[in-house]
Amino acid sequence: MSELLDTQLYNAVKEVLEVARSRAYAAVNVAMVEAYWNIGRLIAETIGEDARAEYGKHLMRYLSERLTEDFGKGFDESNLRYMRKFYMTFPIRDALRHELSWTHYRMIMKVENPNAREYYLEESAKGVWSTRQLERQINSFCYERVL
Repeated sequence: MSELLDTQLYNAVKEVLEVARSRAYAAVNVAMVEAYWNIGRLIAETIGEDARAEYGKHLMRYLSERLTEDFGKGFDESNLRYMRKFYMTFPIRDALRHELSWTHYRMIMKVENPNAREYYLEESAKGVWSTRQLERQINSFCYERVL
């Protein structure tokens, strides 16, 4: 009898911890996606349209070096360009889907057709697609097949 109670208690505690971890991960994910959107906005507003201009290149290099020094990896010039593109592709912050991760958004940004992008946003959030599922759907032209 005692062994059964021990196992039940363990399973209940384990479930509490798994739910808490899941919620914490989701909260961190939302905060980071919003942070990347805001970083992209700041970069886009400062550099303007042409990030390839000399000042834009200099600024991206400078930001990358300083942010990497202060916050570690994840702020190379390539990722900063993605953040800028993120803001430019999704300029309305309140329209961001909290169910999607930064990796989801990076994949969806590669889709050139705005209608297809919207489709993948909706379907991946509604269907709780993993990034692998999303990638598979994009690569198999799911949007085009549905049309």
